[in-house]
Amino acid sequence: MKPVYYSEYLQLDKILEAQTLESDKHGRHAHDEMLFIVIHQAYELWFKQVLFEVDSVLNIFEQDKINDNSPDLQIAVHRLQRVCTILKVLVQQIDIMETMTPMDFLDFRDLLRPASGFQSIQFKMLEALLGLKFEHRHGQSYYTSQLTPADVERVKSLEKRSTLLELVSKWLERMPYFKSENLWQDYRAIYASTLNENEMGNLEQFDKRFIADEREGMTLSKDASRASLFIMLYRHYPLMHLPFELIETLLEVDELLSTWRFRHINMVHRIIGLRTGTGGSTGKDYLKGALDKHYIFSEFANLSSFLIERNKLPKLNLDIVEKMGFDQD
Repeated sequence: MKPVYYSEYLQLDKILEAQTLESDKHGRHAHDEMLFIVIHQAYELWFKQVLFEVDSVLNIFEQDKINDNSPDLQIAVHRLQRVCTILKVLVQQIDIMETMTPMDFLDFRDLLRPASGFQSIQFKMLEALLGLKFEHRHGQSYYTSQLTPADVERVKSLEKRSTLLELVSKWLERMPYFKSENLWQDYRAIYASTLNENEMGNLEQFDKRFIADEREGMTLSKDASRASLFIMLYRHYPLMHLPFELIETLLEVDELLSTWRFRHINMVHRIIGLRTGTGGSTGKDYLKGALDKHYIFSEFANLSSFLIERNKLPKLNLDIVEKMGFDQD
């Protein structure tokens, strides 16, 4: 077996020679362009790893049946938690970018047109795989307008695949513990008693999510919504631990993507002010619109509106309690 050499294994000759400054091509060397390139290359490498992790999780949830007593769910949660850790690094990288002043950026900014971070095909792929649908995107007309035909086709073909949000919804639907209509009618009555005068509109939303069959504007089915709320309410039972971690991790993914967008907005505002982006977008205003609209797992976050105090939880049947314990046949 041939010995493995560090630089050859990592193909450092390709990676470390991949920083070509546009400013040098034009005979006007801009020192901070190297930083700009390295940071964006690092982003794309981390996007590749995140896509690798998310794809493996999709493969798990695409199975016809997930055995809850197998390692599958634990593996899925672990890999999504790794995604969260990577996203934290992506947020922190903005600190490095912000060491570049507005004047430093102006030294080479005009040489980059029409290249833009908006052309990051991997980030669009990540959003699509997680569950951001085209009809829910901000700036739809601009979404693929700056991409090459080959990259447009990559995005469009990927959007035909079931998303993580859809697959998790399907997985939640087959949980048996929340099927009793009596349980949900009892819960509705208790929930109604906890609302103050200003919150009575929540009861209509409760019926829309957990009672009615009409699902306009929602991705989670009635059964998936019920299962999710059940998991949040009874997460102290052993069998609910991993499902609860899964939901919490999906919410953390959304929060970190939102944090990254927020930091990006502030950085762009500080560096280019109210000017348009190099790719022709409205700059800060476009980013602000995406921040407000591009929450993927908000239906899980909204479930907190329908929680009640622990001491008011409906008592579960003994057979359900036993099934949610550690000892199972």
